[in-house]
Amino acid sequence: MESYNKYMLECIELAKQALTKGNPPVGSILVFEDKIIGRGIESGKSSGDITKHAEILAVKDALKNGYREVLDQSVMFSTHEPCIMCSYLIRHHKIAKIVFGVSVPFVGGQSSEFKILEAENIPKWGRKPEIESGILQNECEILNEKFAEYLSKQ
Repeated sequence: MESYNKYMLECIELAKQALTKGNPPVGSILVFEDKIIGRGIESGKSSGDITKHAEILAVKDALKNGYREVLDQSVMFSTHEPCIMCSYLIRHHKIAKIVFGVSVPFVGGQSSEFKILEAENIPKWGRKPEIESGILQNECEILNEKFAEYLSKQ
């Protein structure tokens, strides 16, 4: 796979789009064989639909684009650690690897007390995904600071 930074920079651009609409700065992509097969821009806050997380939208985009059969061989990139809800979706589709910038300790699928990304006792889920974190972490944290500033002005 090409450089993680290339894909994380794409996620950061998507996250900036989310931020311009008042959403948390989360962008996510799915990659199969060095090709982006799905993109997602966080839009839960602006749409009022909590299920419109970037990771969910990236999976839906990949499904719409006809990549259902390769999700289990794909890598998900995201500016943020997938939350519990998104982690369930990731495990359901058996996405092979997760690469993200910053952790979300209270609701993260790996760093919270609800370690959905690490569970291996649910038979239909199979093996847990490989996880790499801290990729372009500083850039992702800067976006979080901008979102915090936005929220403080609300």
